[in-house]
Amino acid sequence: MTVTRPAGTDASAELTLRVHNAINAGASSTASVAEGGVDVAALFPELWRGSGRFAYVQLYAGEQAVGSPVVIQPMLTPVHAVERPGAVPIQYNARQRVFSGVRAFVDKQAVLETSAGDIVIRLRSDVAPNHSWNFRHLVEGGYYTDVIFHRIVDARNGREPFVIQVGDPTGVGTGGPGYQIDLEDTRSLPHNFGVLSMARTGIQSDPAAPNTGGSQVFIALSRGGTAFLDGRYSTFGEAVEGADAILSIAATPVTSGDRPLDEPPAIRRAYLRDAPPIGSKPAPLRRPEQAGGR
Repeated sequence: MTVTRPAGTDASAELTLRVHNAINAGASSTASVAEGGVDVAALFPELWRGSGRFAYVQLYAGEQAVGSPVVIQPMLTPVHAVERPGAVPIQYNARQRVFSGVRAFVDKQAVLETSAGDIVIRLRSDVAPNHSWNFRHLVEGGYYTDVIFHRIVDARNGREPFVIQVGDPTGVGTGGPGYQIDLEDTRSLPHNFGVLSMARTGIQSDPAAPNTGGSQVFIALSRGGTAFLDGRYSTFGEAVEGADAILSIAATPVTSGDRPLDEPPAIRRAYLRDAPPIGSKPAPLRRPEQAGGR
């Protein structure tokens, strides 16, 4: 990678690269660097040994984190998930995982420009690297352009708010990108308000159901309404801006089948923007009417 001292930083401040294992974790390794080309593989050989290790590599000027971190994702054979009725909700095949290299890329946020306002998503590559990468790929390709929220399940009949769902280009709930991705174990990112998760087939009689994600995603509306999804659906992002837009979409009048009436809310377009440095990342949203809650 190439190191450049950002404008406005102290010219005498030491430049270092630091390895963070997760988005909210402290640095586990540090190396001094100079401007110009840097061999990250030589500086941090632990990232490439064995089966590799996921990491964020962040540039610091003194103690100030500057620029977006670089994501280092080891490329491993997916762990295939199976869901069987009456058994532990999700089981994973213990097949051998092959390490074939790394994927390195600059961390990004996803901005969803919806008819109700912008929703900014912090992608959690540290939790679900394959789902995050898949979503980035679809956003960059313009997939989420004029796509409606086809399923809206807010509070009703004593049930807590559930989800708003989007990502089917046909608008009927059965479409997708033409491929499927495997479930990732994301229990470390529970379904709180504003968390982005991948929709999939929910038929428990189909052992392959967990591995049917693609482009349809949903945003959780409350912890109470979505906690049972933890470990069964892959979370891979969290909203850091746009609570009002989420709640406005959730308030859309719907049919008895949870489909919006009249003019459905929609994502007008989606795009990526550079993520802030480690340590400057905004907190995930909380549901406004739930003081101190999620």
